[in-house]
Amino acid sequence: MSDTPASPALAQTLVGAGIVLLGVALGAGAISIPSEAGYGGAGPNFLPWVVAVVLTICGILIVREARTGGFRDMDAPSGAAQAWWPGIAWVSAGLLANAALITIIGFILSCGLCYLLAVQGLRRATGQPGVSQPRTLAIDAFTGLAIAAPVYWMFTRFLAINLPGLTGTGWL
Repeated sequence: MSDTPASPALAQTLVGAGIVLLGVALGAGAISIPSEAGYGGAGPNFLPWVVAVVLTICGILIVREARTGGFRDMDAPSGAAQAWWPGIAWVSAGLLANAALITIIGFILSCGLCYLLAVQGLRRATGQPGVSQPRTLAIDAFTGLAIAAPVYWMFTRFLAINLPGLTGTGWL
């Protein structure tokens, strides 16, 4: 087995092909969404179709660019040569905890926890000092809650979209 990396054009082509496949898969999923017009004449399948079409077009353009010489004006990659797996584990734990706990502790607290864990992973990946200190953890937790709460209230109060809450009042 060779330690020589695959050619950049091949890697770029594979990324473009993956994006095309993702766009096609989203389009296939959008077929099953009802199309009756709702507010403003757009049905619930409008946005999934827009995303599917745009992803497919972007993927095709990436493949075309890669096949005609690749991305010629790219900067040299920065950062580590290999992924830092503990950071990925922290971010993944945040996403999985959010998915597992959202109906138990509510949208605001589960998203705040997701933010806290993801930021811890990113801070640790960059080697920031003092990431485990109580002050840093408190700031990250507060920031996550400060982002999640307005999002929750906007969706539930202004858009009338039901998100899981901790209480029945609709405010937490």
